[in-house]
Amino acid sequence: MRGKEMHLAMNLLSDELLTSTLAAAQPPCLSLYQPTHRHHPENQQDPIRFRNLVKQLQQSLLQKHAEPEVVALLEQFGTLADDRDFWKHTLDGLAVFAAPGLFRVFGLQRPVAEMAIVANSFHTKPLWRFLQSTDRYQLLALSLDRIRLYEGNRDALDEIDPAPGVPRTIKEALGEELTEPHQTVASYGGTGSGSSAMHHSHGGRKDEMDIDTERFFRAIDRAIADKHSRPTGLPLMLAALPEHHGTFHQVSHNALLLRDGIKIDPAALSLDQLRERAWQIMEPHYRSRLAALADEFAVANSAQMGLDDLHRVAEAAASGRVGTLLVEAGRQIAGRLDPANGQVELGELDHPEADDLLDDLGEIVRSKGGKVAVIPAEQMPTETGVAATCRF
Repeated sequence: MRGKEMHLAMNLLSDELLTSTLAAAQPPCLSLYQPTHRHHPENQQDPIRFRNLVKQLQQSLLQKHAEPEVVALLEQFGTLADDRDFWKHTLDGLAVFAAPGLFRVFGLQRPVAEMAIVANSFHTKPLWRFLQSTDRYQLLALSLDRIRLYEGNRDALDEIDPAPGVPRTIKEALGEELTEPHQTVASYGGTGSGSSAMHHSHGGRKDEMDIDTERFFRAIDRAIADKHSRPTGLPLMLAALPEHHGTFHQVSHNALLLRDGIKIDPAALSLDQLRERAWQIMEPHYRSRLAALADEFAVANSAQMGLDDLHRVAEAAASGRVGTLLVEAGRQIAGRLDPANGQVELGELDHPEADDLLDDLGEIVRSKGGKVAVIPAEQMPTETGVAATCRF
């Protein structure tokens, strides 16, 4: 998987994709995580660290598997290690999953701790942390003739490819129904006077162009909601000229569209400037979400519906009682968990059949329709690494 393909894998990461990866896996399941770097010269050490982690996987595999089987399982890791183009296009973190007949690579927008684990299931907690972090958002950069879509968090913002079915330009959205003046305007969305070129028509022509604008915005709103907002559950922020915020909000039916947005032509901002402005808007929402999760647990705990003991949480999760599970970011508890009855056996992560119990707990809760949030240690309402709010 080369640079561009890795970029797409990161962009397409979703609950559904990760769930399908888990469903396709047969043991032994190999999970490798490492922090990576976007730029030279820091990224020169990344393939070396990757090879060292692969050696750890090899040592763990050889405890239970014959050498020919181990060689086959690690073959694609070697191919990836030698792919120079891949290592020039990494982001902030890397996750690689492998099992018999399966090899998947994900790039992440935040660093992860180095980890190489062989177990009966994949170690997915760092990816669920990425998917379920309350600081994630998407940003729609909108002009009259085109869109760009971004995904970010408090540390990073990267452009992503819109899903199939999302029009990128007004011509794609309206096709032959597009009013002729739109076909001939050379510029919109740039800095300076170029952004006002659409306002020199008069009478009926201007009215038709205004109708085109509304129809374009409706098409974009519907496509983004269907293909991005609903599948991810991420809040959506709009970056556009001030006069277009009102129109877009009037036609939008996207419940995840934030009321606040960036009211400037996004093309006038660098990526870093766009990220900084976006986080200024997102941070209050992020803080509010963390506080709400902690308050929800406190209320449940006072009503004898909150649990923070690992063994009791595991039993409740297995029986489908956990509605919301909070997991401490960066915390690991090694062992094995029986998903049928919630029985816990503590162990060591380097054992070939051990995994992170917090990771396994999250998988059980999700499989039973519960919600999982991985949150910073300083925001956890307990000291045990888990906090469960029970349904009954």
